[in-house]
Amino acid sequence: MATWDLSGMKSHLFICNGSSCMRKGAEEITLAIRDEITQLGMDEQIHTTKTRCNGRCQDACIVIAYPQGNWYKASSTDIGREIVKDCIAQQSELHTIYRMEDGKMVLNPTVAATIGIHKNK
Repeated sequence: MATWDLSGMKSHLFICNGSSCMRKGAEEITLAIRDEITQLGMDEQIHTTKTRCNGRCQDACIVIAYPQGNWYKASSTDIGREIVKDCIAQQSELHTIYRMEDGKMVLNPTVAATIGIHKNK
């Protein structure tokens, strides 16, 4: 198993490969994201990790970008590629379900996403 030197990384993309996301093309989306990173020459600045379930199965496939704190709904390989570009520009909210605002997660009302259940109710 590799131990990556993450010095100089600007973004870390966590790509859900849980069962719901896998049924909705997560493997292909993962490959497209990694290919886009390589094509843009960003391998030294954007790191990716496949994860298991991130708890947003209704919005599969989920991609989470840190340190930005954005949660994306990647429903196609093209959107996966757009997410990489967004990580670089950090300007778009086109496919962002949640974003960090004043230290809290805020739902983006312009993206069709499941609101979900509250943890404490």
